[in-house]
Amino acid sequence: MSHNRVALVRCVDYSASKQAVWEAMDLLGCFDEIKAGMRILIKPNVLAARKPEDAATTHPSLVRAVCEIVKEAGAHPVVGDCAGITSAGATAEALEESGIKQAALEGGSEVVNFQTAGFSKVKPENPLRLDEIYVSDSVLDADYIINLPKLKTHELTTMTGAVKNIFGAVPLRIRKEAHMLADPLIFSEVLLDIYNVVTPQLSLIDAVVGMEGDGPSRGKPINVGAILASKDGISLDMVAAQLMDLAPLSIPTNLVATRVYGDISPQIVGVNVDDIAVPFKKPGPSLLRMLPSRVVQKAGGFFTVRPEIDANKCTACGACVLNCPAEAIHMDKGHAVIDDKKCILCYCCRELCPAAAVKSKKSLLARLL
Repeated sequence: MSHNRVALVRCVDYSASKQAVWEAMDLLGCFDEIKAGMRILIKPNVLAARKPEDAATTHPSLVRAVCEIVKEAGAHPVVGDCAGITSAGATAEALEESGIKQAALEGGSEVVNFQTAGFSKVKPENPLRLDEIYVSDSVLDADYIINLPKLKTHELTTMTGAVKNIFGAVPLRIRKEAHMLADPLIFSEVLLDIYNVVTPQLSLIDAVVGMEGDGPSRGKPINVGAILASKDGISLDMVAAQLMDLAPLSIPTNLVATRVYGDISPQIVGVNVDDIAVPFKKPGPSLLRMLPSRVVQKAGGFFTVRPEIDANKCTACGACVLNCPAEAIHMDKGHAVIDDKKCILCYCCRELCPAAAVKSKKSLLARLL
């Protein structure tokens, strides 16, 4: 069965999510791949603490449907992600507000917060931009990854789909620095480096209701009525662009992928994409694109939210030192100290500190905004 096959299934209402997911997986021949006892990581888009109807996050009904299908196959589902907001506790709040945590639990899944589950350093092969990448341990420990992006516009990459959704598997520092590059093609090279390290075995895009306009968070919901799936996220993104009535190679991640891998020609099975394509309103002007990249990078250096140890509360128990994936914390003069140059902004220290001695230190610009 062709690896670049893309299943396109109608799903006009979230009440039909499970049937649509089952049909898409059947078209791709996925059921023979998910074995009893496997640990299946399900990675939705948990961008921020937003209600499902805002269309900023993967809809919880889709998450529950995938969890149930995995559970019925005798495998162990694990739902996890890291929110896109630079602050401690943001992911936990987003999992709750989006309804994804409840849906996962109802579907018989374990729920993991990437912010607190730890990260490990990985060296990608033939990288385009990143010589080393910190990746969530929950992702690296999985036997099989199911990627569940939301079909949305994006101010830097025009569209966010399968490749972009894997961005949530890395800590906040990497994501912030990548955005501050402010160049869609360079940013896309970073995304492909991450995708090649964390390549999902299956990606299913929630296109029942997408987001158009100023995505990925400030746009408006748009009814599409479809679910797309593929074993190859790049082929899937090509078709997703067509579904949005966009030229596939107008999407920076798709363009970079063709430069690296050559011609990508998805084979669509199921519904004809031209029959259900819906024109999406593109994002408006963005400061990230309008300003010179050096200006954006300079400004980004003034916007920081970092963990800081309160020496008066620290009991020197060593929990933060032992659990810091970047080894950025050491003991000095009877209390823990964080090396800002090494810190990857995962906030594990804040979440795990039994004395609540880790606080968030905001720069002046961060406090003003």
